[in-house]
Amino acid sequence: MTGGTMKMLLFLFWGFLFSAVSQAQEIPTAPSRGQPWPMPMSYKAGGQLNTIDAATFRFATQGNDCDILREAYIRYREAAFKQHSERLLVVGPLRFRQNNLRFMQQLRGQENALLQQLSVQVSTPCEGRIYPSLESDESYALDVSGGQATLKAQEVWGALWGLETFVQLVYTTNSGEFVVNDTSITDKPRFVHRGMLLDTGRHFLPKRTLLQNLDAMAQNKLNVFHWHIVDDPSFPYESRAFPELSNKGSFYPGSHIYTPSDIQEIIEFARLRGIRVMAEFDTPGHARSWEEGQKGFLSECYSGGTRNGMYGPADPTKNSTFTFLKEFFTEVASVFPDQYIHVGGDEVNFTCWQSNPAVGDFMQKMGFGDNYAKLEEYYMQNLLDIINSLGRGYMIWQEVIDNGAKVREDTVVGVWKWRNFSWSDEMARMTEQGYKVVLSACWYLSRISYGEDWKTYYACDPYSFKGTDAQKSLVMGGELAMWGEYVDDTNVLPLSWPRGSAVAERLWSPQDVNSPVLAEPRLVEQRCRMVRRGIPAQPISGAGGCPEEFGGN
Repeated sequence: MTGGTMKMLLFLFWGFLFSAVSQAQEIPTAPSRGQPWPMPMSYKAGGQLNTIDAATFRFATQGNDCDILREAYIRYREAAFKQHSERLLVVGPLRFRQNNLRFMQQLRGQENALLQQLSVQVSTPCEGRIYPSLESDESYALDVSGGQATLKAQEVWGALWGLETFVQLVYTTNSGEFVVNDTSITDKPRFVHRGMLLDTGRHFLPKRTLLQNLDAMAQNKLNVFHWHIVDDPSFPYESRAFPELSNKGSFYPGSHIYTPSDIQEIIEFARLRGIRVMAEFDTPGHARSWEEGQKGFLSECYSGGTRNGMYGPADPTKNSTFTFLKEFFTEVASVFPDQYIHVGGDEVNFTCWQSNPAVGDFMQKMGFGDNYAKLEEYYMQNLLDIINSLGRGYMIWQEVIDNGAKVREDTVVGVWKWRNFSWSDEMARMTEQGYKVVLSACWYLSRISYGEDWKTYYACDPYSFKGTDAQKSLVMGGELAMWGEYVDDTNVLPLSWPRGSAVAERLWSPQDVNSPVLAEPRLVEQRCRMVRRGIPAQPISGAGGCPEEFGGN
């Protein structure tokens, strides 16, 4: 065989192999049917089917009842049987009901049971305006067998997640009928803090988008909306006490703001879905938009001993700074009922402080020398004392600790960055110092990429750092971060979902639920569920689709 012939054969072989591999990669993953997301702690499904007549099925409260349950029944009935109402428009109500009953009669002849209701039992009273918290019991037990279905939860928050799981178990046969397999589930989350950060300070996100995203969070059992509401570019929060902050600091005061009624609607919408709303007002850095409506709040910068018209972080040398912060955060605490307020503290540039003669004089008076981290510590301690006086807990970003500041031992630290490309080292350092931590470093969904990047997010686990059991016990959970530099109303939901679903499963499910191969069919189904329920969730693979495309056929 000549060298040319050999080369030609190798060329044909590799061309055939590449073609085969390419074709194999284009084959879409088949979705599962009636599989839950995130995966429960204990999940056993049998082959026996229970049929459901969507026209007569009901949720039935046994014992404690409240508005949270009643509202949830309305939502989840639509979520479970939305295809039913769509099908009525096509074949008509009488014909559909006749076909549905005929099919169920046939199934009953095959010894399949008819499931007529889900009985919901909540042990703890839930009437009144109650809110989810870190101490909430989110566990539940769900059993479907032989035409009977029960959902039991200690608190209403667990019942909400059980209802979400139940509607995920409902699927349609090839002929379009509703069924659910015999199933036994005992479930609770691995972490108490399962959050999502949205940034409305760089690009404004309309209220309707925030509400839609809360629905998506509930579909994935995320329970904290971390609202990074203001930043350098804009101040869209409308303050009753300081209206000029949004009048002068927002992009468009007539439209791009969140009014008190908007915020209350968002908080109530979240409450009914078991989601906390934790507001973040980031200072002393990232506060340029504050200055227009609150003159003198920021430090003035100098060049050659002369003011240069630029501004730096908040000015810790003035008593008026903390007088303002006290009044402002008193209002924030009255608006946001959550037990935690996030006060930021990240990316504080010391250059402006270093240039300001008055700040330098203050440093000497306080005995800080030229250690401006001490000035940051002074600012943060005063701010945390204010928050503490309001009866609230607080979160900060990790730079405050990185800069050597010593803050209150009950401070919760958000770990968002890493040294030498290792966030695990940061987790170890923070927990070694005794701080509770929330991880987001490996879940920056705003770092827009191409392809099956959900697998990268799925591979991250908050416990993947070297530390003692005591250190691991300080991990409260984590949150996915969707920062707003290149994200607005046009793309925030497709970029967040179902990529965020991968994070949600790692925060809810047992640690050994970590195989992307096993997860993929369920994630494909979850994505299609989200599309069906009105979320423009993007595809996770290179080919395929959902029976129902977003916005119609």
